Amino acid sequence: MEVMIYVEGPSDEAAMRALLKPLIEQKQAEGISINFFEAPPGHKKESVLQKVPIRAVNILRNNPNALVLVLPDLYPPDVSFPHKTFPELEKGLRAKFQQALKSKGLQEDTRLINRFKVFCFKHDMEALLLAAEEALALVLEVETLVVTWIKPVEDQNHNHPPKQIIEALFQGQGKRYIETNHAPLILGLVDYHEIAYACPQCFRPLVEFLEGLSPHIEKP
Repeated sequence: MEVMIYVEGPSDEAAMRALLKPLIEQKQAEGISINFFEAPPGHKKESVLQKVPIRAVNILRNNPNALVLVLPDLYPPDVSFPHKTFPELEKGLRAKFQQALKSKGLQEDTRLINRFKVFCFKHDMEALLLAAEEALALVLEVETLVVTWIKPVEDQNHNHPPKQIIEALFQGQGKRYIETNHAPLILGLVDYHEIAYACPQCFRPLVEFLEGLSPHIEKP
C-alpha cells in the first residue's frame, strides 16, 4: 500500500517526516509506504485545495494500491471556498474531488472515493510545536516557557494562529523562526503520541488513521 499525503510546503513535509519517523518506519516494515509531498506549484493552501483533488483522481485511478490524504492548514480561512472549520474544509475538498471524478466519468466509483481522505492542521502546523513545550524551550534556549497561548493548542483562532505565536516566541529570544529548520528540529525531539494526545481535534485523528492502516487496501 502507498499512502501519499499532500501538505502545503517543505516545512510541513519535513516536520511530519521528523515527528512521525517511528510510525513511518513501523508501517514500512508492514508493507505500507507513507510519504509526504508538497503542494503543486502555486499559492500553498490554494494549490492544495484546487489542484490536489485533481491529482488524487489521477493517482487513484491508475494505482489501486494508493491512498491519497490531504493535510492543509485550516488557516487562513475561506481560501478557494468558504470555510472556517474543519467540517467546512472537508466538505469543500470533497466537493472538489467529486468534481474531478465527474469530469472523468468516475463519480460513481466508490473505490476511489473511499481512498481519498481529508485531514488538517488546526490552525496550522505550528500548533504541534506549541504542544511540544519541552523541546520548544530547548531550541529557544530557555529553562521554561511562559505559556501565553490557549490549551488545548488547537483552540487558537484565526485571529491568532499558532505560527504567529511561535514567531513571537522566537523574536522574544532575539531569534528568527525558520520553519524549514526549526519545525523538524523541535518535532524530531518528541514522541508523536504526546503530540497526538495534546492535539485531539485534528492531529490525533490523522495519527490514529495511519496507525490503523493494514496492507490490505480494503481496510484503510
